[in-house]
Amino acid sequence: MVNISSIIDHTLLSPTACFLDFKKLCEQAVENGFYSVCVPPYMVESCKKALLKTDIKVCTVIGFPFGYNHYLTKIVEAKEAILFGADEIDAVVNISAIKSKDFKFVNKEIECLRKTTNNKILKIIVETAYLTKEEKIEIAKIILNNKVDFIKTSTGFAPAGANVDDIILFKSILKNNVKIKASGGISTYKQAEDMIKAGASRIGTSKSIDLIKNNEKNNN
Repeated sequence: MVNISSIIDHTLLSPTACFLDFKKLCEQAVENGFYSVCVPPYMVESCKKALLKTDIKVCTVIGFPFGYNHYLTKIVEAKEAILFGADEIDAVVNISAIKSKDFKFVNKEIECLRKTTNNKILKIIVETAYLTKEEKIEIAKIILNNKVDFIKTSTGFAPAGANVDDIILFKSILKNNVKIKASGGISTYKQAEDMIKAGASRIGTSKSIDLIKNNEKNNN
């Protein structure tokens, strides 16, 4: 089984979190060997500096959390985030466009984000809680066609987060061509393990420390 710590995006996206909270987040990432910290664009530069002498990546969110701003705005956000040191971009797809069946717009958005992020890791957040099975299949195909690095299940702000059935569905479409990041509501080691078994390659959680301690407790 994979070392779960090494594929965790240690996440803090609370609107009230301050510099000291993000300093602690970075320290926890180092102590536990997490893959990255996932932080708001405003905190990218300070977290990059805090992690400069480590291998830990800095991930940030774009169009967060609702995704309904125009993709031209998201492009500017992504460019600025990369300029400030972001290694990975997690962009929320325009869910309103998906619900409107405007897949031409959705494709254009993802195509532009892919070009903008270029050699950086791009994850498209599709917010599965709001989508039908047919919509999930359609967005997965668009992501596949645009050679995006990851499909990400959730922002963590919707009524529900990641579930095994969605991971299995995405894996059946994407195979090994696009990776899957399971996020939203993952707070136990067992949940993370189930997501990985279903096909997830990355886990996004704000409960990383609880998750790791939960596993240590069960092993003692």
